[in-house]
Amino acid sequence: MRHLLALPLALLLPLAVQAGETAPQPVPAELEREIADADVLQPFMASYRVYRGGKHLGEATMQAVRQQGPRWRADLVMRGTRGLFGAVGINAEQSTVFDVVDGRYRPVAQATVNKSMFTRRQTVGTYDWSSREARWTGDVKNEWRAGPRELQDGDMTGLLINLAVIRDAAPGRTLRYRYVDDGRSVEHTYVVADELESIKAGELSYNAMRVERVHEDNEETIVWVVRNVPTPIRMLQRENGEDTYDLRLIEYRGVE
Repeated sequence: MRHLLALPLALLLPLAVQAGETAPQPVPAELEREIADADVLQPFMASYRVYRGGKHLGEATMQAVRQQGPRWRADLVMRGTRGLFGAVGINAEQSTVFDVVDGRYRPVAQATVNKSMFTRRQTVGTYDWSSREARWTGDVKNEWRAGPRELQDGDMTGLLINLAVIRDAAPGRTLRYRYVDDGRSVEHTYVVADELESIKAGELSYNAMRVERVHEDNEETIVWVVRNVPTPIRMLQRENGEDTYDLRLIEYRGVE
């Protein structure tokens, strides 16, 4: 799940994320008011179970932490509870420090660590908005991936796109963002289903919006979100029709 996983907490750097533009589509006035109320990012801590092919492999936590001024930090940490989980390289940490600018998320830095039984890959990205360039150091795949890459208004890391989807989703909407992470820049388009789906999280059931990323290859990314719930209810990635990562919410809580 490339854009969901990535950073070690010890490597946190200041980041800022700005949400991409959504396609202009009419939304009922009452829903617009709900969206406006949900636009304010709130600190939270969420716990997930991680599955692959229906098998429980481990646990994950996701959080948003308020820092000073407009600065925030978002983290996603995955840990295996079974031997297979670590052996296949699913243990991962991702952190993004970002600023909230005019209600948008703008990355300043990101760090990613992916670990398996035999390997450890670590990268750190910095987003310099004064020069409008992003660069990466560490275990980058090649010199081209190290950058610099030109930054555009609205560029976000993958972890921040997840938060932006929660903020922007409404039935029938199309959401467009530019992913700038791990030495790459890619246009991401998400389509929100017209109808809500019943989905369970822990002991609770929600009527959730299914948000599916449009791919040109054999990958699928689907996120289920609920208005006024600050974290995804479920995050699923498939490759060639098979589940690779499936994060299912157990519980969440607001934090100070």
